[in-house]
Amino acid sequence: MKQIPMTIRGAELLRKELDVLKNIRRPEIIKAIAEAREHGDLKENAEYHAAREQQGFCEGRIQEIEGKLANCQIIDVTKIPNNGKVIFGATVMLLNVNTDEEVTYCIVGDDEADIKCGLISVNSPIARGLIGKEVDDTVNIMTPGGAVEFDIIEVEYK
Repeated sequence: MKQIPMTIRGAELLRKELDVLKNIRRPEIIKAIAEAREHGDLKENAEYHAAREQQGFCEGRIQEIEGKLANCQIIDVTKIPNNGKVIFGATVMLLNVNTDEEVTYCIVGDDEADIKCGLISVNSPIARGLIGKEVDDTVNIMTPGGAVEFDIIEVEYK
């Protein structure tokens, strides 16, 4: 099976979510199902059906997280010597050549991506355009609004 790249932070967040689902959410749902069963006829018991549906979603998410954690490749960029190249896990400061606006992105795994926090997926067009480039390189990235030209100002491994 294909290994999924993940930062240490991303793996830890998935482990925490898994812990909450298994030790808090799952028992809550089981209790809700038991309470709904006590109300009698299960055919017309909306509470029972809602709880069973929640149980299905919860168990599905547990399996998904366990699968990702089993097949993840955790990459700790802090242990890699910084040679100025953009790699998975690197934090990159860019200058938009057209607007003179500076932006900073950290290239992370798909599950960790949150553009509002500056975390972009390694599979995003921006990250794919940046991987392998170095400080002072100019990169043209195709975005939905058209091509955007960026200068790479700084690359950090943190």
